[in-house]
Amino acid sequence: MKTIMALASVGMVLAVGCAQQSYRPTVDTYNSPNAQNLTRDEAECRELARQASGGTAGETAKGTVGGGLLGAAAGAAIGAAAGSPGTGAAIGAAAGGMGGGAYKGLSSDQKFKQAFRNCMRNRGHKVID
Repeated sequence: MKTIMALASVGMVLAVGCAQQSYRPTVDTYNSPNAQNLTRDEAECRELARQASGGTAGETAKGTVGGGLLGAAAGAAIGAAAGSPGTGAAIGAAAGGMGGGAYKGLSSDQKFKQAFRNCMRNRGHKVID
């Protein structure tokens, strides 16, 4: 069970991390006095957005641990009522860990995108999305 939860967490980190690597806001360069700085600004804003979002891997790991602990406690309580607290705790930990990790990872991804767009706008680019 622990192996399945660990593999699922790694999968979530990779999926959300790849989203951050490939995200690029759409910028309208028509009549833009800053068009020549677009490539440099994108690189710098990407790095600033990574810092502002707290890093997807770290946030996903925190969510996995927190969700796993909460899920284990709830699962143990439900399992105890059914006569198998250990099995309930294991199932609860796996479900809670995956859910918590996914939530924190996606939340971090949204922060990343918003920080990236804000940075580009602050540098004078017309960001469409």
